[in-house]
Amino acid sequence: MGPTLPLAPFFGTMGVAPPARYGRLSSREPREHGGNMDNKELGAGATLFLPVWVPGANFSVGDGHGRQGDGEVCVNALEMGLTGTFTFILHKAAEVGTLTWPRAETPSHYIVMGFHEDLDLAMKQALRGMIDFITARSALTRVQAYQFCSLAVDFRVTQTVNGEKGVHGLLQKGLLF
Repeated sequence: MGPTLPLAPFFGTMGVAPPARYGRLSSREPREHGGNMDNKELGAGATLFLPVWVPGANFSVGDGHGRQGDGEVCVNALEMGLTGTFTFILHKAAEVGTLTWPRAETPSHYIVMGFHEDLDLAMKQALRGMIDFITARSALTRVQAYQFCSLAVDFRVTQTVNGEKGVHGLLQKGLLF
């Protein structure tokens, strides 16, 4: 008999229609439209911000996970069927700034995400996204925001199994704003 782990359900895949330049895509890789992000922070009560490229957005959700650690490493988590309730709000660019990659918010943290087949480049993307987020919401310069990231932002490997690796940065609310 193994350990007993509490459930921490979330949808592994949430996204909108990708930019037309991609043509047909597999649902496996996460990209700027969201998709198979496998980010356990996106559970009940989280807000996910996605850029939209087509009228109506064409939101899709699935891949229910009952539990997963950061850095999903063996292709699956505790897979399960989930039912969710979603509220959709279209924000104008002036309300959220320039949004080119998924970003999220939980009751306790602001979250940026980076995806790339190279884990180092996924990390750079997440870091640059967090620097952009901080400078847009504070008086800090880019250099100051970069330094602040080393002091206050937790960067975690989201997943490594879907071709595109994922990194997410968490900034605790109240530390800067």
